[in-house]
Amino acid sequence: MTIFLILAPYGVYTVLMFMTSPMVAVFAGSAICLATIAIDVARGRSVKILAAGSAILFAGIGLFLALHPTLSTLGVKLSVDIGIFVISLGSMLARRPFTLQYAIESVPAETAAMPGFLTANYIITGAWTIAALLMMAANIVLLYFPGLPVWSGIAVAFAARNSAIYFTKWYPEYRQIKYGAPAGALPEAQ
Repeated sequence: MTIFLILAPYGVYTVLMFMTSPMVAVFAGSAICLATIAIDVARGRSVKILAAGSAILFAGIGLFLALHPTLSTLGVKLSVDIGIFVISLGSMLARRPFTLQYAIESVPAETAAMPGFLTANYIITGAWTIAALLMMAANIVLLYFPGLPVWSGIAVAFAARNSAIYFTKWYPEYRQIKYGAPAGALPEAQ
């Protein structure tokens, strides 16, 4: 369920990009980010860097589109990918990988205090940063080579995102087997 709530704003944004205007898509993405923040707050959880940053990102792009409606759909996609990359990389540079907030809330305190816990979160956040970088690169290629089929960018985005999801689920299990951590000792994508 957690991974669904984390990815819901991006899923809605992506679907709406095919069905409606980019401005509607980014404002909807922002609204869903705000809804996920409200759900976290209602459950007594912290406001997440990714959700808050994405809400601001989507709203900012939406406001830019309201003032400059000439930004292309590909420009909007590239802007979102750049923003997600900056949020992800920035969280690591600030020494608070964005996955850490989700992980801390899903494991016992003694598990979160384990030495490898922070490292595992840096690695998982790094996987998401690489996925955002790949999606950004695919959109840049499409921008400079408009003759390429649009599905190629979609394929890269799909592969990058799904690889990051798989890695997020696989890596904690791998660390548990490799390092003999007790069951539930590392964060899992739920």
